[in-house]
Amino acid sequence: MLGVMTVPEALRIAEDRGLDLLEIAPTATPPTCKIMDYGKWKYENKKKATAARKKQTVVTIKEIQMRPRTDQHDFETKMNHARRFLLEGDKVKVSLRFMGREMAHQELGMDVMKKCIAFVDDLALVESQPKMEGKNMFLMLGPDPLKIKEYQKLHPNKSKQDTKELAELEEVEEDDEE
Repeated sequence: MLGVMTVPEALRIAEDRGLDLLEIAPTATPPTCKIMDYGKWKYENKKKATAARKKQTVVTIKEIQMRPRTDQHDFETKMNHARRFLLEGDKVKVSLRFMGREMAHQELGMDVMKKCIAFVDDLALVESQPKMEGKNMFLMLGPDPLKIKEYQKLHPNKSKQDTKELAELEEVEEDDEE
């Protein structure tokens, strides 16, 4: 705190110290300035911004597509993928496509959506209820941090182990397709 002074006087003091004069609050009366190394200040702010970006979590949306007549085993496989996505912290969009005369039986699609919700109930929150858009019915599921913590307490190795096993199975399935 050097007190109130004129701009040329403050500039002279900053130059004598080999530093810069930075205006902190231009709207204040009188305007507030700081004597500091501008390059160092810029560098520190850049480091803080990158550290904040690293701590930030990016939520991606994974989509699972089904049909009203999807068999039980296929349904369970797809929902196991959804469980894995939720454990990894991603949101899951379940889309159900109706073809032709299936549009007349939308209640079957609603039953499938209810089964989906029940299957991941211990990990997820329903962010948007099932709704129709054209020939598709959508449902949005988001990870519930409290439920995931509970699940990981009950199954400490299972969530990590399941994720690894499912990833390995997918790699094997992709190799078989080639």
